[in-house]
Amino acid sequence: MTLVRLVRHGRAEAGWDAHVDPDLDEFGWDQARALAVRLAPLGPLDVLTSPLQRCVSTAEPLCVAWGTEAEVTDAVAEIPSPEGVPQSERVAWLRAAMTGTWADLGPRYTSFRNGVVDRVRRCERDTIVFSHFVAINAVIGACLDDDRLVIRSLDNTSVTTVEVVDGVLRLVEGGVEADTLIR
Repeated sequence: MTLVRLVRHGRAEAGWDAHVDPDLDEFGWDQARALAVRLAPLGPLDVLTSPLQRCVSTAEPLCVAWGTEAEVTDAVAEIPSPEGVPQSERVAWLRAAMTGTWADLGPRYTSFRNGVVDRVRRCERDTIVFSHFVAINAVIGACLDDDRLVIRSLDNTSVTTVEVVDGVLRLVEGGVEADTLIR
């Protein structure tokens, strides 16, 4: 059995409509440092992170505490925008998409979901994964056989724990929820 803890990144300094790859704001950095204190006794463990700066930065204090480096992988990155949708329209598209299912979005997005889920299934040792709201919900959906994009309104730096046994995912504990602003 492998335990995978999926961490939603800390609060970003800007939304998608203002910056394609924002870092953490000061509160987000405080969240990342507090998370490192909370998770440090578990490891060192393997660490995976989305390549987006808010995830890399959220992972940094924990990696420093453990004296390790995170493996950066696109497999746990943010859900991509549709082809041709300008950055200024991303938030509106994402808010609308989050009310539906992966099937509603079509093959490009079910492929994205499957890629996230498959990467988590391939974890052979206990691992911390720093990722995003929708990507973590994709894993939760796989655990629960639920096709919705949003199952839990995960707060920044919430930790969702799943168990992997012979490639089968089981939700152990859902992350803390909040009225999350998708910006």
